[in-house]
Amino acid sequence: MGQLSGRTALVTGGSTGIGFATAARFVAEGAEVVITGRRQAELDKAAAELGEHVTAVRGDVSDLADLDRLYAVIEARGTGLDVLFANAGGGAFARLEDLTPEQFDSTFSINVRGTVFTVQKALPLLNPGASVIVTGSTTASRGTPAFGVYSASKAAIYQFARVWAAELAERGVRVNTIVPGPTETPGLLGLAPPGEGQALVDAEAGRLTLGRAGRPEEIANGALFLASDQSSFMTGSQLFLDGGEVQTYAA
Repeated sequence: MGQLSGRTALVTGGSTGIGFATAARFVAEGAEVVITGRRQAELDKAAAELGEHVTAVRGDVSDLADLDRLYAVIEARGTGLDVLFANAGGGAFARLEDLTPEQFDSTFSINVRGTVFTVQKALPLLNPGASVIVTGSTTASRGTPAFGVYSASKAAIYQFARVWAAELAERGVRVNTIVPGPTETPGLLGLAPPGEGQALVDAEAGRLTLGRAGRPEEIANGALFLASDQSSFMTGSQLFLDGGEVQTYAA
C-alpha cells in the first residue's frame, strides 16, 4: 500500500519539471492522477510516460473556461479530489525600468489569478482531509534583481495559502506552500538566452549552501510529504527545499 493509495490527485503544470516528477511520485504511491499543461504534445508525452493511472487534460490555468473543463473531467470520475498541487506558473527576468504592462499582466495572470481560481474551483470537489499544495519560490523571501514581478506574485500566493489554511480548516482541508530553490527544470533553463541555460543553472547552484541545484525528484518528495498523512499536523506553512538558499545563503 502506497502513501496515496485510493486517492485522487490533480497536478497543474504536470507535463514537465517539478509537476511531472511529482505526478510520477504520486502514481508510484498509489494515486490516480490528473495532470494539466498548455502544450498538447508535451502533455501527451508525459501521459504516455506516466502510464495508465494518469489522465491528461490540456488547459491554461489563467483561463477560467479551461478550469471548468478540467474540473468537469474530475467530477465525472466520482471520487472527488484528495490532493491538489497548484503548481503551474512561470515568469521572466525584467528590471523595473524595462518592465512592460504585458509582462506584469502575464505573470500575475498565471501565477496569482491562475492559482487562486484553480483552488477556488476545486472547492466543491475537495474531500474531507484533502491537502492543497501551492508552489512558491525562494525569490519571495529575497530581493532578487530583475525578478520583482515574479517574486511578488509568489509572495502573494503564500499569503493566499495562509488565509486559505484558516478558511478551510473547518473542513479538515490543509493548505501549504512548497518552496523550491533553483531546480534543474525546463522552466529554469528557459529563463536564460538560448544556449546559456546550463550556465544559469551552474551560477545559481554556486551560491547555494549545498553547492548544487535541486533535482525535480527531490521537490517531488517534499510534495508527497505535504500530500500524505505524514504532514497531518501541518497547515499554513512553507516547506523550503532550496539547498539552504534562504536560511543560510552561502554567497
